[in-house]
Amino acid sequence: MFPSHENSSPAARTNRTEQQKEFSCDERTLLLKLAHESIASAIEGRQLPLTPPSPHLAELRGVFTTLYHGGELRGCVGYALPIAPLYRAVAETAQAAAFNDTRFSPLAREELPQLEISLSILSPLEAIRPENIEVGRHGLLISMGGRRGLLLPQVPVEHDWDQITFLEQTCHKAGLPVDAWRTGATIQAFVAEVFGDRDS
Repeated sequence: MFPSHENSSPAARTNRTEQQKEFSCDERTLLLKLAHESIASAIEGRQLPLTPPSPHLAELRGVFTTLYHGGELRGCVGYALPIAPLYRAVAETAQAAAFNDTRFSPLAREELPQLEISLSILSPLEAIRPENIEVGRHGLLISMGGRRGLLLPQVPVEHDWDQITFLEQTCHKAGLPVDAWRTGATIQAFVAEVFGDRDS
């Protein structure tokens, strides 16, 4: 799992890309409810059924779950690679964001009523040339020598980064020299469909 260093306010957490929505309103509602229920079930010590309710939600997909409380980031963890069915991945990353993001203390029961959740569902990773990266549309995964860094598509928009800064900051996230994207690092891109409680 990757933690994410997203630090935006709730008002900034909308998907700014002009792309066709893959997930219906019902699917979005279902996945957000699942994320909330997954966290609550962990706190309450009960099991949650994780059988995907449709073939679409059973597809292997990467996903990041971001939590906010009182307008502030409260945790963000995700799968960059499609290693689990989306339905299960949402449940697992929601719990990880709530209890395993080392930047924050574990979520407490009393925080549940004010908890807001945003999901970023990733497309498959594809190799991309630096000049083809579109700020605001693409997220990046840069890897080299066993190090990997990932930034979601909304991050460069929120920080007003240009294409080069986005590449450099993704290298920095990986613990690589900021010019590693010029010197042999692997650059992969994805797009993300982002939606959350505030969109409903």
